This record gives sequence, C-alpha cells and structure tokens, in this order.
Amino acid sequence: MSGQEDNGDLEWLSLDADESVLWAGGPDRRTIAPTALLLVLPVLALAVVPFSTVAGLALVAVLGAITIPIVGWAVLWIRSTDYVVTSTGLYEKQGVFSRDVKRIDFEKVQNTSYSQSALGTRFGYGHVEVSSAGGAGVEMRFRSVPEPRTVQQLISSHVSRGRATDRSDTDRTTDDVLEEILVELQTIRATLEDDSTADS
Repeated sequence: MSGQEDNGDLEWLSLDADESVLWAGGPDRRTIAPTALLLVLPVLALAVVPFSTVAGLALVAVLGAITIPIVGWAVLWIRSTDYVVTSTGLYEKQGVFSRDVKRIDFEKVQNTSYSQSALGTRFGYGHVEVSSAGGAGVEMRFRSVPEPRTVQQLISSHVSRGRATDRSDTDRTTDDVLEEILVELQTIRATLEDDSTADS
C-alpha cells in the first residue's frame, strides 16, 4: 500500500535495517478550506468602505492582521506534519519551527480506531487514533488523513500479525520446555532404576 508521499520527502525518518515504509502521508490539504474561508472577512469588510472609508479600511486591516496569520499557521502545520506506517511500527513527525518525532512499535499497540466528521465523511479524510500498552488514552493520532479506515486496517493487521507470531513463539517455547522436562524426568527415572537394580 502506498501513501501520499514519496520516501524522498521523509529525510527525517531513520529506519532499522530490516524496516520498510508501508504507508506515508499527512493531513489532507482540503482540511485547510474552513480556515481559509476566514480570508473572506477582510474582503467583506470592504463593503463598509463606501459608507466610511477610514472605518472600512481600519476594519480590513484589523481582520487581515488576525486572519492571515491563522491561515498561514494552518498551512505551515499541514506542510510540516507527517505520519508513517512501517513494517515494525508507527511514526509521527510534527513541528513548524522545530521537529518532534514520536514512534510506537506494533508490539506496544493496544487499540486502534478511526473517526470522521461530516465533512471528513464527504471528502474521505479523518483521524486514526492509537493507544499503546501502559499509556494513558490515545498515544498517537494521525489527524485528517485520507482514507482513515484503510490506514487503521493496515495498522490493525500488523498488530494482529505480531500478536499471532508472539503466541506461536510462546507455544513453541512452552513445548520445548515441556519436552526438556520430560527428557530430564526420563533420565532421572532411568538413573533411579539403575541404582535400585545395583543395590539388589
């Protein structure tokens, strides 16, 4: 399964030798639309200009000073946020001016879920949430990613596969231990029988 981004855009990601990227993406760019609508406010304020030029221009300046940084910050956040699913775990990278990278191994994942708002359902994006063992609530959240159900199923399938492997490894280990105990008991029994035969 391929993600939105080419692996070349993931220079921040350091993978283990046997680790490979299964999916990489970020927040859907369409999620900026509601915030971008704020830019309409300064334009609407121009309607006041014919009645009072000074008041209209002052209102445009104030609304522009408020809305432009909000929209700019939202754009920067989307461009600086990456989510990655690899063959061994999950990565989240955030930070507009700094960089914060978080990782959760599949073996530590307890629960996964996804959710979509009304807009998200209409346009195909939503949140994927991951809880880990020993954590308090949601430890990692992939926000506004395209096809959240598919991403959640990808994560769940690798978590389930890892648990099945762990169980089979445990079963083999238990069988091996029982086999060793049986051999040891047979050896002790043979030794005791030899000793009793020698005494008589």
